[in-house]
This record gives sequence, structure tokens and C-alpha cells, in this order.
Amino acid sequence: MDLWTKSLAWIISQVLVLLSSRCGTTGAEGACDSPLVSHLPPSSFRSSSQLSSSHAAGFAKLNRREGAGGWSPLTSDRYQWLEVDLGERTRITAVATQGRYGSSDWLTSYLLMFSDTGHNWKQYRQEDSLGSFPGNSNADSVVQYKLQQPAIARFLRLLPLDWNLSGRIGLRLETQGCPYTSDVVSFAGGSSGLVFRVSPGPRRTSRDIISLKFKTLKNSGTLLHGEGRQGLSFSLELVRGKLQLLLRQGTARGASSTEPRRLASLGSLLDDQHWHHVVLERGGAHLNLTVDRHTQRVQIPAEFVHWDIEQLMLGTVQSLSSQKPLVSEKNFSGCLENLLHNGLNLIERAKHNNQQVTLMGNVTFSCAEPVSVAVTFPGPQSFLQLPGAMASSSGGVSVGFQFRTWNKAGLLLTFDLPHEGGAAWLHLSEARLRLQIQKAGRALLELSAGSALNDGQWHSVELNSRGGRVTIAVDKEEGGVAHASPSFLVTAGSHLFFGGCPAEDDRQECRNPFNVFQGCMRLFTLHNQHVDLITVQQKHLGNYSNLHIDMCGIIDRCSPSRCEHGGRCSQSWTIFHCNCSDSGYSGATCHSSVYEQSCEAYKHNGNTSGHFYIDVDGSGPIRPQLVYCNMTAADTWMVIQHNNTDLTRVRASPGQNQLLIHFDYSTGEEQLMAAVGQSEHCEQEVSYHCRRSRFLNTPEGSPFSWWLGGPGSGRVQTYWGGAQPGSRQCACGLQGDCVDPQHYCNCDADGMEWAEDSGLLTHKESLPVRSLVLGDIQRPGSEAAYLVGPLRCHGDKNLWNAAFFDKETSYLHFPTFHGELSADISFLFKTTASSGVFLENLGIKDFIRIELSSSTQVLFSFDVGNGPLEVRVEATAPLNDSRWHRVRAERNVREATLRLDELPAATQEAPADGHFHLQLNSQLFIGGTASRQKGFQGCIRSLQLNGVTLDLEERARITPGVRPGCPGHCSSYGSLCQNQGRCVERATGFHCDCGLSAFTGVFCHSEVSATFESTTSVSYTFKEPYELLRNSSALPSSIYSDMTLRGENVSLSFRTNQSPALLLYVSSYYREYLALLINKHDKLEVRYKLDSSREAEVLRSRVKSLANGQLHTVTVRRLSDSVSVQINQNSREDFNLSSDGEFNAIKSLVLGRVLDSELDPDVSRLASLGFSGCLSVLSFNSISPLKAALLHPDTSPVSISGPLLRSSCGSSASANPYAAENKRHLATDLGSVGSGQPLVNAIRTDSALIGGVIAVVIFVVVAVLAITGRFLYRRKETYRNQEVKGVKREDSPDFPFNSQTDSQNVCSENRKEYFI
Repeated sequence: MDLWTKSLAWIISQVLVLLSSRCGTTGAEGACDSPLVSHLPPSSFRSSSQLSSSHAAGFAKLNRREGAGGWSPLTSDRYQWLEVDLGERTRITAVATQGRYGSSDWLTSYLLMFSDTGHNWKQYRQEDSLGSFPGNSNADSVVQYKLQQPAIARFLRLLPLDWNLSGRIGLRLETQGCPYTSDVVSFAGGSSGLVFRVSPGPRRTSRDIISLKFKTLKNSGTLLHGEGRQGLSFSLELVRGKLQLLLRQGTARGASSTEPRRLASLGSLLDDQHWHHVVLERGGAHLNLTVDRHTQRVQIPAEFVHWDIEQLMLGTVQSLSSQKPLVSEKNFSGCLENLLHNGLNLIERAKHNNQQVTLMGNVTFSCAEPVSVAVTFPGPQSFLQLPGAMASSSGGVSVGFQFRTWNKAGLLLTFDLPHEGGAAWLHLSEARLRLQIQKAGRALLELSAGSALNDGQWHSVELNSRGGRVTIAVDKEEGGVAHASPSFLVTAGSHLFFGGCPAEDDRQECRNPFNVFQGCMRLFTLHNQHVDLITVQQKHLGNYSNLHIDMCGIIDRCSPSRCEHGGRCSQSWTIFHCNCSDSGYSGATCHSSVYEQSCEAYKHNGNTSGHFYIDVDGSGPIRPQLVYCNMTAADTWMVIQHNNTDLTRVRASPGQNQLLIHFDYSTGEEQLMAAVGQSEHCEQEVSYHCRRSRFLNTPEGSPFSWWLGGPGSGRVQTYWGGAQPGSRQCACGLQGDCVDPQHYCNCDADGMEWAEDSGLLTHKESLPVRSLVLGDIQRPGSEAAYLVGPLRCHGDKNLWNAAFFDKETSYLHFPTFHGELSADISFLFKTTASSGVFLENLGIKDFIRIELSSSTQVLFSFDVGNGPLEVRVEATAPLNDSRWHRVRAERNVREATLRLDELPAATQEAPADGHFHLQLNSQLFIGGTASRQKGFQGCIRSLQLNGVTLDLEERARITPGVRPGCPGHCSSYGSLCQNQGRCVERATGFHCDCGLSAFTGVFCHSEVSATFESTTSVSYTFKEPYELLRNSSALPSSIYSDMTLRGENVSLSFRTNQSPALLLYVSSYYREYLALLINKHDKLEVRYKLDSSREAEVLRSRVKSLANGQLHTVTVRRLSDSVSVQINQNSREDFNLSSDGEFNAIKSLVLGRVLDSELDPDVSRLASLGFSGCLSVLSFNSISPLKAALLHPDTSPVSISGPLLRSSCGSSASANPYAAENKRHLATDLGSVGSGQPLVNAIRTDSALIGGVIAVVIFVVVAVLAITGRFLYRRKETYRNQEVKGVKREDSPDFPFNSQTDSQNVCSENRKEYFI
């Protein structure tokens, strides 16, 4: 290759480098790794001190042996530093360290600082938190650390933290990187600025991208302002150190804009005189604002979507219609770098006097940075001591400084009063500035000023004492001033102490009764003279301890906020706190939901029907939603309402061919679809009532009406309830029983009589119903009404998703778990093994593991780079008991917690300045480990990671040694079945069989109660004498031997004001009886007549006032001749009978009035009075007569006479407003119209009148037949009103009376009447 070719190639390469560097880049990312230190002269190195000339900083080059083989300071402590001047701003990508050659001197950890000027150092932090870097383990090996984010700086400073204990500080180092060039402009404030006018013409791009870097010392100012037509504009403004994006909308060009709308706020502490990178990107209806590495995405108003920027202003603001800048305190003062608009370098164009760019005011193309030396007080041992003489004069004292902090309290300044023998303290208390002067424990003076001074902003403080007047001021221009005129002189002693006191002060010159100060200070003035902190750092002035001089190390731990789900972040100097109140979440970062994920989960916690918040994705982004959970014995229904669930008459407007009805649901779109997705079954009841209003017509024709259902606004659906999707049919078309066989819906017959098409929509992909479009409603005589019920879903596919691990070597594997900042894991397990690993995921160094470490202990262990941490929970009983146990583990940047069942949570705090990113890369192992050792044997169910359920069953079906599902739930949940309810296993869960219980409800917890009047009688027949009727010669013993009792167990509750009153009467075919009654003295009597030849035995309780209208509970137990009686919580009373103890051939049990004519005289009078009051939860041995009468009268041997009103005697169980919604009966719902308005006589036509007459005739015929039947058989038959006839059966088929009806749809607060 000739010289010319080589020269040309070199020129081209340099041009490419130059072009790439114009935007602050260096070409390929991987090429930025050149050594930066090895070629530097010794003059580029500085240090805090040196052990000797051969240990000077200039010898601290990697792998060099000159001098003493590296740098060592005079003393080895944490106040030493080594500084390197790279000569110009450079992109630094890696740092490597090495000990001093041939010695025992090396660093084990250190801090890195960077600066553009050699002042105002900024500490480099990994992950925004971890400050220290790992060092060496010997003097020769090289430890290199690649920076996660490259640093751009001219100066580098390394501060030793720890070193070899057997040696001293020793260091050689190297940095890697590449040159960095950029275009810079500086604005001096006032009217200084840059204006860029976009070239007129058609829009060149559909996106706008503006990027820049800035640095400033001012916490407020307009950084960027853009304007266009129609008075639309936007601004990027610094407000108290945060960058805000504001939109303004005016009426016309030049008109004053309306009040700005804040669209986004990002960043914090941006007035730290360090470079910050900003990118504003607009695309379509969204806008991304990025500040440094954090991005906020927002939706912009519609008027801005197609808006073109015509003018950009940097540093100043001027109107499009005016050429004059607006001088304002809000104008930006500072430096900008690499200002790009859609790829155009505006600073470069300004340098070349481009006509589109105009410069105004004091603008320079370099960054003139004022020197402001700050000092950081990081901890308890921090203090700064300055001479008191510098602040004092014969007339008083004068001190000034600025501070910033997050702490509400801390000592700012203290000094002795030499003339008074007391002390003065200037400190923060409750974020206010307070001055206290005390002598001998007595307060001589107290002043306070300012408020909310812990906001992280710089605040100016002045303390002055002159002419007998003491003044404190904080942010004087804002009015924070307080003063007093004490009777004594306030002057300073020999020393002033800032931030705290020395740990050892023998002379007691400094006493601090307050908290130490943690924060930053700067701009110290003593007697109006500036204090040079660099001189202090060099130990030429004053004294200090544990300070970071020439830097402010404040960190905003709330920007970005680590609080999730709307938790409010607050902070101190060392830690942040999340206020999770009203968020629905808990934990250190508001990560874990406080609500269950489904109604099914609430049921298995023992809850009954009611309104509950459910969080379908747990700790995920979807917010909790309020739903109604209808807990039934069969299923647990989640009910989601919409804006109109009533039967509604169609009212078409004139000229309107179609009517569109939209349904708004009570939950958001995300919640709604997630709830449907996780449910096993969903349904929605729909009904269309019509008269001359066709519906779907025929399958061949276009439908008159349709509906939209499914996600979003829904998809068009042309079928109706009870039919299949896409069938264009109603339920009658599928069943083949439509009014007109030629059509597939009753309404399509187009008849003059009212017709109805009703059914359930059960295809989940089509639910919920979003809109309804009705078409055939305008013809003369057309009438219609529609009903769309609430969305109802049951079943939780996630809750019962389980797998059984039958070998220690078996496991399931899933993709890597990503929980870098927040990780929550929850599951249920049951086992008979004493140990095993539930879950494990590994990284290169990091890992996370949950295991059963012993039969009574669960262990949560992990490592995020700070070393392994463990959290343990110890159970009080063995966990290998084959019962379900719940484990919940959470790890976030603040702490790790572990919960086991309902035991107190165990917590492990995370280090304040440490790694917090969990970095995993292996597969996630469930039920075992990668080594196939210590595997878990047993069941794992409902495993969720960050709110996402892992499908264990699907993976188990294809994995040897693991089986899907896990039966056996009653051992864990059987205790939820109350009052002798029996737990029955299901494949997914359980239910309570209340057949042998006097109670009802999902957990056999609801009382069955009724109000009796004096004429009410309920009779339960144990066995009728059919054998005796067929064979009169049969011996009675052969008939009744199985109905002879040696004992009874009777319990009931009652409420009455009647005295005397008969509560219960049990008779026998041998004229034996048992009677429970309240005598005239309001006491309970139990009368036993177990021998027909002897008088009844009367057992009287001592408990009084049983007829006081209060609820009382009575239990009577007899075993042979021993009887015990207990009333309420009173002591049990024991009695003995003189009879043989057998109750022979029991016939019937009667509640209320006894109609039997063969009664003993002493019982007959009470029996005729009946009972007025309330009876509840009555049981006789295993029989529940009252429950049979109220819930199963048609299939039980029970007869009812007189009114029997179902009510509540005093149960605290909440009423269930949706209990009747298992099957809605539309015939009873024709009484509503419009959006929730009553439909009065909605179907009132001649046909309706005829139907009413027919109904009356049928009623008369049925009544006559009933009376005739009663006369012929002399049996009391039970009749119930229409409301009770529609009730389904609730209890299980095991109920001893083989019921076919149900009370589930009967609200306990609605009384039902029963007549004969």
C-alpha cells in the first residue's frame, strides 16, 4: 500500500472518529477499552500524602516497579486518597487495581470519585446504591472492575476503605476507556439563551427526539421551551431540583397560555453541578421522558398528537410573535452539552452561525463552572471544628452556611458561651430550625424558624448576635426569620462545632444532647469571611472527623421511588420508608397484596358471603377490585355488577332504527378480564321479552339484534343465552321447543302474545356482555324488554393447581425467575417428610432457595452479591403432618421476609449500601435442586412468583416422578365445617355437608330460625304405624323396637315473652312423652314421662327470667336415668329419673301448638296455648325438625299448621343480598324498566289479563283438591307460597330426609309464611 493510500485511509478513519465523537460517542461500544493511566506523566498524579518520595503517587501505575513499587500514604486511614488527572474529559469504562510490588500492602475495598474540575467530586455507585468496590487479596494479582455505566470525567480519585491488616495502604492502578468530545454551551442566566427555528415546510418525520445533557447549581429554571401553532407549547423546567414536563394551550399565536398541565416529573437533586442526560421522545399519542437512566412514559393530549414544533428555546423563553427574550428568574443558568433535535446538532450549528440558530445574551461555548466546595457529614462520628475567634467579636457572633438533608433532626452548630458559662445549640427538630441557649440545664433562650427543612434542598442559615439582639434566619428571602433580645451577651468560645462533637472531648468543649447531623454543608462564613474547606482538608485550619470534603454525597432514595402500587415514599439520610396505607398492599416496598386473589381463596380462609376486595394477580400491576362473593355449598361465585341489571323496557327514539345499550362494569378492564381468565366457569344471564319484536330471525338471514362481548369493546355475537357461539340460535332453538318450529328463537315467531328468550351465556371468550343492539323495535305494536344480569364466575384455576412429588430426585423445571428488585413467592405444601427443597434458582453467584430444613422449620435463603442471607421461621408443631401449610417469602431492596401459616413473620434487613439486583440465569427448579439432592416429597399447590401462577399440573403430566393434582383437603379445611357439619372431599377443594346439622350455609354456620304465633304447629313424625294398620295382631314391640331411645340430646335456642309456654313436645305410641316448657315463674321445666303407669317427673332449672325477650340456648342430655340441663353459659344442672330410662316407641315431635287430643291434663292446657316467639337451630339427636320444616317440607315427614315465618332469632350472620342469584326467575323480574327505573305494568296487555283469569281458576281448583284430600286422609299437608317454590336444594343428598328443595336463595332477613 502506497503512502497516499495510507494517508487517505488515515484521514477517513479520523473523520469517522470525529463524526462519532461529535455526539459524545466513540464508535463501537466494545472498542472503548484503551489504557488511560500508563502513559501519563508523574505530574498527573496527586495524593493526600506519601510515605516517602519513592512511595509517591506517580509510581501508582499498574504492573510498574519503579520507586517503591507503588503509592503508599504517610498514614493508613480512611482520609487518604489518590488522584489522577486524565488531561481531558474521558469516557472511563473499567478500573483495575494492584497492590504495591513486593510488599504486604494492598487495598481490599475502595471508593471511586469522578470530577470534571478537580472539585465537586461525585461518588460512583453501582446499582445506584452500592458505593464500595472489591480490592485485592495480594500485592501482585490484578482485580479489574468493568463499570456498569461508563463514567465521563477528567479527574479520578480513589479512596481506600480497607486494606491488608498485616500491611498498610498500597496501590497501583489502571483505567480503561476512550476519548470523549462534545459540543458545550454555557448560559449565564438573565436573558442568555439559544433559539432554534425549525425549517418551514412539510413535516419530515412522525417522531420528535430531543436529547441533551445539562449541569447547573440552580434548582429552578426553564431548560427547554418549544412552541408551535395554535398557541400550543411545552416546557422542560427544573422545579426544586426535579425536571418537569409542562404543556400549555393558548387560544392563538402570541396569546397568553393557560395554566400549564404537568405531564411528567422525573429526576431529583439535579442542581448538583453534575451532568444529567435528558431525552424527550414523542411518537404518536405517547411521549417518553428520560432523565439519566430512568424513563417515564405518558400519554399526551389529542391536540398535541399532530402538533409540529416551530421553535425551540434553550435557557430563555420568547414568544413566536416576538423577537425579545423574556427576562425571568426562571431562565436557566448553567451548561448544556450535545443538544440534538431529530439528529441535528444545534450547538454545532450555533458555532457556525447557522441562520436557524440565534444566540442571545451572555453565551459561551465552554462550561464555566463556579467552584463550590461542599462537605458531607455521613454518620455518627462526623464533625467539623472551626476557630470560634473567626466568628466572634467583642459585640457578638456571626455565622452563616447552607445545608441540605433528609433528616428531621440533627445538630447543625454548637459553641460555648464564655461569658455566661452556658452553651448554644443550633439544630433541626421536626424539620424546623431551632436555637437553644442553656446554662446549668436551664433554658435561657429558645427561637425557631422555617419548616419542612428536610426536603433535600439547599437552605441558607444565618446566626447573628449584635447589639443585644439575637437573630436566626433560614432562607431569609422566604421570611424564615426569628429574633430575640436577651439580657446577656451571646459570643462564641474558642471553637465552633458543626454537625456533631468529637467522640473524645476531655475538656467538654462540645456537648450534643441532640441527634448528629447527616447531610451536606457549604458556603461557610464566619464574621462575613468565607471559609476555605480545602484548607481544612489539608489540616491547615480547624479539625474534622469522618467527613467527605469537596463533595455532597446526598442520595435521593425516593427517585425513582422503590415504593410500589402507589405507596408514598419518604426517607432519611440512610434509608427510605414506604407508606402503604390505602394502597391495598403491604411490606417494606408495598409489594405484597393484602387481599386474596379470588372468592375461592376467601372461602378457604373461613369467610362467608359478602363484599371483598380481590387482587387477581397478587403483587402484579393490576389493582384490587371490589366484588361480591356468594359462598354457596356447591360453588363460590364472584359477582361483578354493571350499570343496569334490571329488566328494562325498550324505548326507541323517533327515527331510530336500532337501539344501542352499553354496560359499564364496576371493575376496570384489566381486573375484569383477569378475573374471567382465572375462573373455571363464568356465566351471564340474558333475557329478551317481546311482542311483535323479532330477535335473531332465521340462521339464513341477517339478525335484527346482536350483542358485543369479550375483551375491550367486545366482538359481535349473534347467538343468545342457552345456545352455542355462532349458532344464531336461542335456547329453544337448541332444545327444539320454540313457539314456531320454523324459527330458532321464540321472539322470531313475531306473535301478538308476549314471548321470551332467556338463558345463560357461558362461553368465557364472549364474556362479559359489553353492548346490546336491538333492531326490530320501531314497528307499530312492537314492544320489548331486556335483561342482562351481572357477570358471575366460580372456581379458581390457580388456587388448586398442584403437583405431587413422590421421589426425592424428582423435580419440575421452569424458565428463570426474574425478580431483580422485588421477588415474592407463595405456595402451599403438605408432606410427611422432614426436609426437602421446595424451590431453587441459581445465578453465577446469586441464588434464591426455599426449603423445609427440618420438620418444624422453613428456611428462605438468597444471595444478591452481598453474601448469603437466611430467614427462618420455626413452627410450634411438626409441619410434616400431611396438612396444608402456607409459605410466603418476599425479598426487596429493603428487607427479606418469610411467613409460615399465621405465625409471626421473620425479617432480615438488607444492607443500606449494598447490591440489590437479584441476577439469576439457571432454570427454576420446583420440588428439587439442580444437583437432584435434598428434593421435596409431597404436594405443592398454588405456586405463585410475583403474582404469576406456575402451571404445575401441565408440567407434571410430562415429567416422570411427578403427578398432577393433590387430593386430601379435609385434613386442613375440615375445621371450617361447624355445628356437626361434615367435610366432603372434592378434586378441587371441599364442601361442608350440613345434613346432620341443625344449621345451614356454606360452613353449616347459619342458624335456621322461625317465628311462631300461638296458632302455629310444626309436627315431625318419626314413624307411622303402617305395620299395625296392615296386621292388627302384630306385637307392638315388633313395630316400634327401632324407635326406643335410651337417651336424647336436645338443643335449641328461643326468644319469647310468653309465660307459661311449651317449647317442645315429643310423644310416644305408649303415651310416654318428653316436654320442654317455661313455667309461670319464667323458669325452664323438663317433664319426662317414661312410664305410662306413673306420673310425669318434673325437672326444674334454677335459671330465672327466660321469658324476657332475650335469646336463650338450652341443651338437655339424657342417658338412661341421668339428665343434665344447661341454659346459656350457666352451670350444668344434673338430675336423676326414677323410671327405667327407656323412651319407648316415639311417635312425633311437635313445636308450637300441640293438636293431639290424647294429652295429659297438666300438659294439655299449655299445649292449647301454643308458642309465641322465635325458635332456632333445634336438634333432637340427629334430627333437625325445624330445618326440615323450613327447608325441606315436601320431602320430610313434617306437617305445618298456621303461619310459620322464617326469621332470625339473633344471628350475627350478615344478610346475603345475592343469595337468590343462583338461578334468577325472570317471571318475577318484570317489574323494572329503564336504567334501573321500575317497569310498571310492563307486560300489561289483554293476553296478560286472560292469563291472570286462568291463574285464578287454577288456584281455585287446586284449593278444592287440597281441601278434599285433607278431608279424605285427615293429614295436614304443607303448602308454600310461590316464592319458596322456586328455591333450590342447598344441603347434600346425605340429608336424612332426601330433600329436593333448597333454601340457598332465601335471604335470612326475608320472612316466609307457611299456611295450611
